[in-house]
Amino acid sequence: MIIMLMVSFSFLLKLTYHRLPGILILSLIPLIFLGLTHEYAAMQSKTQIAQWLEQPALMLDTSVLLTVDVAFQIAFCILMGKKICGTLSRRESLFLTVALWFPGLLIFPVLFSLLVEAVFALPGTDFATIGWGCGIAAFILIPALAFGLRYLLPESDLRLELMFLVNLITAALGIVATVNGRTAAIGTDSVGWQALVAILALLIIGTVAGLFLNRILTARKIKKLIKQ
Repeated sequence: MIIMLMVSFSFLLKLTYHRLPGILILSLIPLIFLGLTHEYAAMQSKTQIAQWLEQPALMLDTSVLLTVDVAFQIAFCILMGKKICGTLSRRESLFLTVALWFPGLLIFPVLFSLLVEAVFALPGTDFATIGWGCGIAAFILIPALAFGLRYLLPESDLRLELMFLVNLITAALGIVATVNGRTAAIGTDSVGWQALVAILALLIIGTVAGLFLNRILTARKIKKLIKQ
């Protein structure tokens, strides 16, 4: 779940470097993906998913996809940082464009997982309605979250640094979760949802407070520079 959150956050951070047309175009991909995979999502079962996660070969394959995904995101961070500080060659500019428009590989398993959870949470509802409904919700939420991140973090270099760190953490978590095809800790069927929600709430509150404090301190420094 932590890796899924990291992948989603990295996807939203990269969207902040797009203008509105680019954000809408990339937001269409989740809409179409969720709408077209609702039948396959309806065929899944929690038992089957649990069996998949216990297969060492599948976990190792997932780690390969995670490595490729993280490599693309880190390459984007490096090239974008070089572009902010100076100029890029023609080949570097081309690769930066490809990396900018590359949504990532693991965002699709994340979206599919959310769709499966929605199918289980809404029994008796038409699968097509669930799939396209989730797609429309993603199409609305993704641009809103991207613009929200851009508002909270207006400095492009700060967002780039955050995205770089997020992908490094994602790579480390991928190694921990897939080492030798099994998790380092003994698995459990229960999740401490209250503790998880509490930790996420603390992280969100601390992040928002830090961002607003940073904006206030930056505004004060700018005023002092203007007065001088």
